[in-house]
Amino acid sequence: MTDQAGLLFNPNTYDPKDFDPETRRLLRATIDWFENRGKRRLLQDDLEAEWVSDFLDFVRDEKLFATFQTPAECAGGDPNRRWDAARNAALSEILGFYGLAYWYAWQVTILGLGPIWMSDNTLAKERAARELSDGGVMAFGLSEREHGADVYSTDMLLTPASADDSAVAFRATGEKYYIGNGNVAGMVSVFGRRPDVDGPDGYVFFVADSSHPAYHLVDNVLRGQMYVSTFRLENYPVRDEDILHTGVQAFEAALNTVNVGKFNLCTGSIGMTEHAFYEAITHAHNRILYGNPVTDFAHVRAAFVDAYARMIAMKQFSARSVDYFRSAGLDDRRYLLFNPMTKSKVTSEGERVVGMLHDVIAAKGYEKNTYFREAAQYIGTLPKLEGTVHVNVGLVLKFMPNYLFDPADYPEVGTRRDAADDEFFWNQGPTRGAAKVRFHDWTKVYERFGDVPNVVRFYEQAKALKELLTTAAPDAAQQKDLDFMLNVGHLFSLVVYGQLILEQAENTGLGLDLVDQIFDFQVRDFSGYAVALHGKSSSTQAQQDWALGAIRKPVVDEQRFARVWEQVVAYDGAYEMTP
Repeated sequence: MTDQAGLLFNPNTYDPKDFDPETRRLLRATIDWFENRGKRRLLQDDLEAEWVSDFLDFVRDEKLFATFQTPAECAGGDPNRRWDAARNAALSEILGFYGLAYWYAWQVTILGLGPIWMSDNTLAKERAARELSDGGVMAFGLSEREHGADVYSTDMLLTPASADDSAVAFRATGEKYYIGNGNVAGMVSVFGRRPDVDGPDGYVFFVADSSHPAYHLVDNVLRGQMYVSTFRLENYPVRDEDILHTGVQAFEAALNTVNVGKFNLCTGSIGMTEHAFYEAITHAHNRILYGNPVTDFAHVRAAFVDAYARMIAMKQFSARSVDYFRSAGLDDRRYLLFNPMTKSKVTSEGERVVGMLHDVIAAKGYEKNTYFREAAQYIGTLPKLEGTVHVNVGLVLKFMPNYLFDPADYPEVGTRRDAADDEFFWNQGPTRGAAKVRFHDWTKVYERFGDVPNVVRFYEQAKALKELLTTAAPDAAQQKDLDFMLNVGHLFSLVVYGQLILEQAENTGLGLDLVDQIFDFQVRDFSGYAVALHGKSSSTQAQQDWALGAIRKPVVDEQRFARVWEQVVAYDGAYEMTP
């Protein structure tokens, strides 16, 4: 394949040929629905904070969520209904491309379904399948105003019902905050605790109905299309058939649901950056400034090439991580590293890409008739929806010793676009043991790209990270210094990021010009974090010496840059949304 063919999502040419016929039909129908509505309506609804009810009508009529979000176990024999992470990622990218609010309604439904599909509660599962089939959406009632998403603390209290409170197990009282779809969700998976039971044994995950009189919708936390609710349960009756998990299993269901659901942050971010990129290159290449097209300026071309390379890297990493998600099992939990990477690294790169493009198109990016304005406003929410980036980078650090120093043998994981039901998502097992997860040898794929100059240069830096941890490792005090350790986490993340990008490049035949350009920024980013480590107040002399020694300049190749620029400028006018 050529470097450019099929690399960015383009509604005009999109052909999801790797999927089954019904999946292809639904993906195409989703695109056509947005295009038929048109850009003017799309943008106006965002400006007026119009709830996405018309989109949910489409979801109901096409049974879109029912088809994509119902595991085969609960599909009633319908062969098209399954939980398939590959096609879910494709739909997530499309929804992000047209607007965060549409992606969010889909995303939050996934989160709400997680504790249900993970439970042994057959009645709740059957009810959820019916709700989806009828066009309903779900919500995930975890976070609270005082505690955020801290699953160790919750003020949603379930008091055992009295003997004469017939058919009721508990009465729930408490408030949840920042809960998407909380205005209309037929089933809200709510995390709470029993005040009469100490410790983790007191946790309970149960289902609430937003239409119940004891469910009080307080407010939308935001001013926007997304309904990010505050709701309060007041003496809400929780029946036995409403209980999904108790004790430690409730705690694990919360974390494992995040593993499944928050992965979609990366593909939503990708879709937003792609649409913003089309607008930016078309505007800049056709704008004359000081007698020249804006794209004649060297700094503008550099920004576009860097943004394009970063965007392709986002897509490469995310697509490859899907393969590991779908191939995971209790004896292969590598996805537990790649998951926080998609949530933190990919989404942060999306924010960076839009920022670079905004620097080029400047005031144009604020105009109300552009998708770019919406992307610039919301792209920064994606790295923050999972708490914050530092939460995920801190998690990534747990995997670093085994990843870098103790590789294991695994069967080769190929590209996973097969029409399979990913049932392991609902049987992930205990959440503990991250530090024991093993990985395949990361060095091999770097060595296979030994003819690509900037891959070679970055590989030098990656091996230098091992030297840092061997010869000047963080001491006990530094390991408790989160500011210091997060910087180490960013350095490590770049190594993991590069590995999966290269694996996907092999699988897709990505052109070496683009691979080299991607690792041009990888080298620069690693050097930037090395400089930052050098400047940390707690860094030792040995660590400062290492940091200076790890700095590299990318291999400059003006002809390669020019070829990648030709790929970029070819997107001028390639897509403009139907008016």
